[in-house]
Amino acid sequence: MKPGKDYIGVGGGVLILDDDGRFLMMKRGGEVRNECGWWSKPGGKVDFGETSVDAMIREIKEEVGVEIEIFGILPHTDHIIEDENQHWVAVNYLARIKSGEPKIMEPHKCDELRWFGVNEELPEKITQTTREPVEYYLAGKYIEI
Repeated sequence: MKPGKDYIGVGGGVLILDDDGRFLMMKRGGEVRNECGWWSKPGGKVDFGETSVDAMIREIKEEVGVEIEIFGILPHTDHIIEDENQHWVAVNYLARIKSGEPKIMEPHKCDELRWFGVNEELPEKITQTTREPVEYYLAGKYIEI
């Protein structure tokens, strides 16, 4: 049984901001669960018995090699990918880097890392789970935690 395919999966991601207000995105590589070739914020699935905050801290360390401090929560995303017959509920957080420099830690899952400015045009192929949180952030629709 696979989450997202055989039952609704729970996952999420983190909009990581730098001191200039830019956010980090990754281009999804060949061995990702869905939406290969699309840009997204780092994140992943929540494991059984793991809180969503702990899952995101773990996923960010695994994917981009940095320690983060989560400071906000954005509205969730109902991520239904009809073309891939997948259904996920994604929690969305805001964070800053506590230590480390972002780098690709899983080259089989990530083709590129890049910082994007808030006024910069975003790539055409951006995941719903990233597009919505960026829109929420820019509109001030988040809760500081």
